[in-house]
Amino acid sequence: MEQAAVAAEAPPVEVSAEKTTVKQASETGKRKSEEPDRPETSGQGKRRRGTGGKKQRPGERYVPPPQKRNPGVSFNQEHFDETSYYFEGGLRKVCPYYFDFKTYCKGRWVGKTLLEVFKTEFRSESIEYYQRAAKEGRIRLNETVVEDLSVVLRNNDHMRNTVHRHEPPVVGRPLEILADDGEVLVVDKPASIPVHPCGRFRHNTVIFILGNERGISELHTVHRLDRLTSGVLLFARTLETSQKLDQLVRDRQLEKEYVCRVHGEFPEGELICEEPILVVSFKIGLCRVDPKGKECRTVFQRLSFNGKTSVVRCLPLTGRTHQIRVHLQYLGFPILNDPIYGSSVWGPDRGKGGLVGKSNEELLQALVEEHRSKESLHLLDIPDDGIRIEQEAEKSKTSEKADRLEETSEPKKCEESHQTQEATSSETVNKASESCTDLNTDITSLKPPIKSNGSQTEITETTQKSPSGNRDHLCSECKLVRPDPTEKELIMYLHALRYKGPDFEYSTRLPDWAEEGWTETD
Repeated sequence: MEQAAVAAEAPPVEVSAEKTTVKQASETGKRKSEEPDRPETSGQGKRRRGTGGKKQRPGERYVPPPQKRNPGVSFNQEHFDETSYYFEGGLRKVCPYYFDFKTYCKGRWVGKTLLEVFKTEFRSESIEYYQRAAKEGRIRLNETVVEDLSVVLRNNDHMRNTVHRHEPPVVGRPLEILADDGEVLVVDKPASIPVHPCGRFRHNTVIFILGNERGISELHTVHRLDRLTSGVLLFARTLETSQKLDQLVRDRQLEKEYVCRVHGEFPEGELICEEPILVVSFKIGLCRVDPKGKECRTVFQRLSFNGKTSVVRCLPLTGRTHQIRVHLQYLGFPILNDPIYGSSVWGPDRGKGGLVGKSNEELLQALVEEHRSKESLHLLDIPDDGIRIEQEAEKSKTSEKADRLEETSEPKKCEESHQTQEATSSETVNKASESCTDLNTDITSLKPPIKSNGSQTEITETTQKSPSGNRDHLCSECKLVRPDPTEKELIMYLHALRYKGPDFEYSTRLPDWAEEGWTETD
């Protein structure tokens, strides 16, 4: 929960499994109980709709039936107007704003009070905070303000929590469009920018930037890239193109080429890794080589060596979560600045040969604790929402069941719905974003004045020095002064260099860190 947000309950974000066209009147994802109420006759035995045909006892709380969650809603100017952004110190920064997180009551919450749920699962804020937020009308149950957190939750309860949202900054480099022929849109994605809203990111995402700055909407994702990964990113403009590219992915006719910089002297010649990969945690996208994992195959070839590190060409022939990163770690050559698979929690050899010496639960806990101690949880792409890591570790025991929810590149993390799947089909971008959080908000923040400066926008000097117009008296984040992230924190040395199909090929130039004579600076 970011800033005391109630985690958005949603189906797993499947980067390539949903083929719904983005239309405001989309019928996909509709529940049986979401159909419009039919007029009721006055016959005997009729009960109020949603009560299950039973009479309510005196004082019993009525829970309305689940409502349609607008899975097809498209981003529009109302969403972009929630806040503004500016460029400072080479970073793209979003002004804090108010936002509504929405969720239906999870099964494990039924019978518990709101207070119990906040105590056990959302510990990033104190109980006093939630009580004050309730008194100020920021917590609603079935659209009714809840001032007393002792209310007992029931199945189908719909909760809404208004939070003051702070988005992490991303690199200020503009999105470069490599191709746009009306059927396919190809972007050179900078590192640090997520593809679409998830976790703490909304306006600092590729989808929002394309919509806000270019007026581009209703895209279908063909694949996804890690937030820290840069390079070629494909979107389909039409459903027909989406289905065509989806078939290419399923038939493995879409060739992908990446480059990365790794620790040590990578062997010359072609090296193939076929170790199976198991998803340990969808929440932070943690994977490892494991016999129970899914089959996969990656071809590696060294391009250069500068005496300390190597540039490696990577050809993933399958599309498992974190495939390139996990296989390089297994081979003993983790990516130079990989915040997950280059971590010391994997042991002195950093997981080489699959030797870790920790259970999945211990590994997950150690990784989160390491980044928490360094105040770098943002590098794991998870909000510091206080969700118990013990619960996430417990979920890892059932990862085999959920392992079908993988994707071509990296998993998207979004509150508790950070599951993704292998890229075997394409989806509507806005549908995927909806499954992270409901996109509607009832409160908009005060927006500071902005001024245009060429192709970028800068916040006025007055606003930079006096952000009080965007401060919230309950928001703990407003009380903190966080240093800007460094380039090392925003960029991972992994780049999608080329995507090729039977009748097309899209590529980018090599990043600076992949040049043969490049050396790392402090």
